[in-house]
Amino acid sequence: MTRFIQTLVLVLMAATLSGCGYNTIQQKDEAVKAAWSQVLNVYKRRADLVPNLVATVKGYASHEQQVLTQVTEARSKVGSINVNADDPASLAKFQQAQGELQSAIGRLLVVSENYPQLKADQNFLQLQAQLEGTENRITVERQRYIGTVQDYNTYIRQFPTNLTAMMFGYKPKPNFSVDNEAQIQEAPKVEFGQPAQPQQQQPQQQPAPANG
Repeated sequence: MTRFIQTLVLVLMAATLSGCGYNTIQQKDEAVKAAWSQVLNVYKRRADLVPNLVATVKGYASHEQQVLTQVTEARSKVGSINVNADDPASLAKFQQAQGELQSAIGRLLVVSENYPQLKADQNFLQLQAQLEGTENRITVERQRYIGTVQDYNTYIRQFPTNLTAMMFGYKPKPNFSVDNEAQIQEAPKVEFGQPAQPQQQQPQQQPAPANG
């Protein structure tokens, strides 16, 4: 009889939790974790391309030491961050470091425009193509993660799910901040045109000699 009562209580508890959204919270929480793993994968892919990119550019433009050093240091900073996606400060620090790496890579690619032999190097062209594809994947996975977190946060704030979330300690998750919402709709460009050439100054006209 005691075992029957225990079983009945467990069944009732399971039904109650299911009706209050507990199972769905688990599903959405796991979806956020999976989406975050994909974000980390594509960011790591970009970081893994940097050493080969730096080595290739250095072979043609070794005196561009400042730009090469900036890229290397930005990659090192990204690798040193142990990000916790549930901590807003940690996520913001991670996002800032990734932005700095993206900017450093962009400056390096701009420099490459000044070296025709480098631009024709097959290894460099392949790295450019891989970077462009990786940037596209970063944009896609960030969008998916942003949407997945929004879905999770919205769900655990709804009644009566919010009571279940509160009971078991599930809180809203931080998300990527977007300074310009249009930026998440378009992947950053990694191919650049020729840098603007400074305009040549027109020679000043000499004043006409005065008639004597």
